Amino acid sequence: MKCRCPGVSNDVFDPTLLTRALLAWYRANRREMPWRGHPDPYAVWVSEIMLQQTQVDTVRPFFARFMARFPAVASLAAAPDDALLKPWEGLGYYARARNLRKAAQIILNRHDGKLPQTLAELAALPGIGPYTAAAISSICFGVCEPVVDGNVARVFSRFWLLADDFRKPGPRAVLADRLRPAITGCGAPGDFNQAIMELGALICTPRSPACEACPLHPACAAAATGRQCDFPVKPVAAALPERHAVGFILRDARNRVLLVRRDSAGLLGGLWELPGGEIPLTHTPAAAARLVRRQTGLAPAAIRPAGAISHTFSHFRLRLSLYTATLPSGRISPGLREHVHWSPLPSALPLTTAARRALAAGVPLKRKAEN
Repeated sequence: MKCRCPGVSNDVFDPTLLTRALLAWYRANRREMPWRGHPDPYAVWVSEIMLQQTQVDTVRPFFARFMARFPAVASLAAAPDDALLKPWEGLGYYARARNLRKAAQIILNRHDGKLPQTLAELAALPGIGPYTAAAISSICFGVCEPVVDGNVARVFSRFWLLADDFRKPGPRAVLADRLRPAITGCGAPGDFNQAIMELGALICTPRSPACEACPLHPACAAAATGRQCDFPVKPVAAALPERHAVGFILRDARNRVLLVRRDSAGLLGGLWELPGGEIPLTHTPAAAARLVRRQTGLAPAAIRPAGAISHTFSHFRLRLSLYTATLPSGRISPGLREHVHWSPLPSALPLTTAARRALAAGVPLKRKAEN
């Protein structure tokens, strides 16, 4: 690991002092969360999947809805697509929900409905990588395995002035090795991992860290040298490519809206959206209508522009041009009804954020969309 720590010895590291300070701070300051206290492995697993790339305050209401709908492994394993995705609607990264169901089916069939306890067995389940396996096993089963997520990497890149790119698995593994002596001797590995993650979320924040309130402040190299904001080192982000698409807001005489289901594989898989699809920016309304006709078997007429929405995904930006139109016939062919549907509003189907906001607003507005 690359260390830049002038005036501070990175070789002097007392894991006992580190863990004592961390655990004392955590037990006095930890936030109340529905999956904490006496952790149920199923609830902890669901929460850790939801917390991947998502903040705690965002997750709370989604966790409550999801657990009310799927309170146990068996109900999750048997969930149909629409029922699975509806309580996840708006949380983003929908592959997480589908992987939860796949893993639940494996747990039901191979592990008697109980979450496995070893790192290797947990990491073999869909959607669970080294970080999530370490979190679940330490919190639920007392396994001494350090968690290295963005919060942990930020805390210790500052503590030791580490210039590594912690988005890569190699530096994450090295940092985990460096933390292993501390977690092994602490007696509470779940609290140790949660303490560091909580410290990163509440105190050692990306901007304006509250160093004077940090239990690690006396030994922190970044605080000692005034370089907190230099770490973690962030590689220059590449510009996101731009894509273009169209969406049609089509209503029938009963004020139902026409929706189409996305393919189950890939981005937003299994969600319902407005008819349309990707198209060149310089498209004509007639070309956009042909997309709808191929998708639904219905032919839009009297097409009118209805604004545009800008979406930022993790790996590209999308400009979605919206249209309204009439349909001479709204009858859906029997062969298409599984993927094309007239839905009353509000829809019981799981919608993309773009479709939900466009329909809720009545008049489409420019806005940010889901990741």
